[in-house]
Amino acid sequence: MDPQSRWEQERQEGKNKRMKIIVEAAEQVFSIQGFEKTKMQDIADELNLGIATLFRYFPKKDKLIVAVAVNVLERYYRFFTDVAAKDVTCYEKMEMLFNHFIADLEPENLACTKLLEAFESYASTSLDELGDYQQYILIRKKVADILTEIIEEGILDGSIRTDISAKDVLLSIINAFGLFSRKLSLFERIPFFEDELDPNVQMIIIKGIFMEYIKAK
Repeated sequence: MDPQSRWEQERQEGKNKRMKIIVEAAEQVFSIQGFEKTKMQDIADELNLGIATLFRYFPKKDKLIVAVAVNVLERYYRFFTDVAAKDVTCYEKMEMLFNHFIADLEPENLACTKLLEAFESYASTSLDELGDYQQYILIRKKVADILTEIIEEGILDGSIRTDISAKDVLLSIINAFGLFSRKLSLFERIPFFEDELDPNVQMIIIKGIFMEYIKAK
């Protein structure tokens, strides 16, 4: 590699590293203050960074919002990829995915779960302003592709019922379970009535129903 190419590569790597630091800091601020209330100055202050420097990397707050959402979803993609690579049956992999969504309701994971749900709500009313939203769509497709890969293995390994449309049913179940998990995360600070079920208990019960339904007879 010639000196000019090496310099350009190092420059790009430095830029990517700085952008990653900004995105991670923004995620923390958005988690606490929300998308609407957060100002770019708040994120610059969190990083002890000049506002002009921040705008050089992210000219609009909406671009940073999308980058944060993509960063969160990439963590799901890495987990799904790890599950897909395990040498176990599709049925066991589905249980791992269910358990992952249940774990999203643990205190240490709530901020991330709530942020993803908040982004979907924000995007539904601000889609025209989210110029980089396609990046989020692409990472969601990658997650769906990995899930499809897991399901197709289940059709072959005999661990999933063969009298149902496995792909349609399992995709619907995982989507519903994940959405329910994220919805429950929004009620974390709302007091429940004495006779209401704890969110984790609700998730475990629904997981059991789904697992029994898809299991090969």
